[in-house]
Amino acid sequence: MSIAIVTDSTSDISSQLAYENDIHVVPAVLIMDGRNLEDGQGISREEFYRQLPLMKTLPTTAAPASGAFQRLYESLFEQGIDQIISIHVSSLLSGMYNAVVVAAKAFGKRVLVVDSGQVTLGLGFQAIAAAEAVKAGHSLENILKVIEETRRRIHLVAMLDTLEYVRRSGRVSWARYGIGTLLQLKSFVGVKDGAVVRMGETRTRSKGIERLYDLLTDLGPLERLAILHTNAEADAVQMFERFKSFVSRVPLIINVTSIIGTHVGPSGLGFVAVTE
Repeated sequence: MSIAIVTDSTSDISSQLAYENDIHVVPAVLIMDGRNLEDGQGISREEFYRQLPLMKTLPTTAAPASGAFQRLYESLFEQGIDQIISIHVSSLLSGMYNAVVVAAKAFGKRVLVVDSGQVTLGLGFQAIAAAEAVKAGHSLENILKVIEETRRRIHLVAMLDTLEYVRRSGRVSWARYGIGTLLQLKSFVGVKDGAVVRMGETRTRSKGIERLYDLLTDLGPLERLAILHTNAEADAVQMFERFKSFVSRVPLIINVTSIIGTHVGPSGLGFVAVTE
């Protein structure tokens, strides 16, 4: 049986990683200045984060139309694929999952839709693990087990420079209340059971970075690691150098997609780790 892996661009899987792993990525949509831009088109991530604090109106995001997924599925089946596993951003954080479910209905059991319960490389690492299992010749049942088993070992933590963008996005209910003093602090968030959760605050960025280091160290030996940032490359490189020996594979450094970054703001720093 030939199996294809499909995901969306909130997975932060680069074009190179997608090519190497034969993963098909459908771009999400960034709505900025009245224009609908496919993720990665029209503005670079670096320029987006430079401009974001100057924008009077916060950009918004949208899931691709169901038709985008349906066309991809049709194309893959025409190429001789027998089965598709379509794995996507947490259904609690985006309408993407619902759009995919609608598209998949036309193909019955030939398309299996998986809610990753994650974002960025928390999703991406599940898709990559699935693609590796496909290449290794695993059965459909075993590939689904690999995805689930990888998900259980994922830890995503991010330090936000401000909660202002989370508050303005309206995507996280707890960020709407008691926000005043928190705007002056460096807030920590994670993803648990598909939802964004608070993980405390620090008063300064330097203390926040040390806390990130402590949290990552406490996880022990790692199978995979991605250092996440939103135009905080120097801090990300420093974290990479400190932790590259903790990981059995070379860590990734990812300037997070603007689809996610519009909700978290510039100067963020964090990680996605998969424990051994």
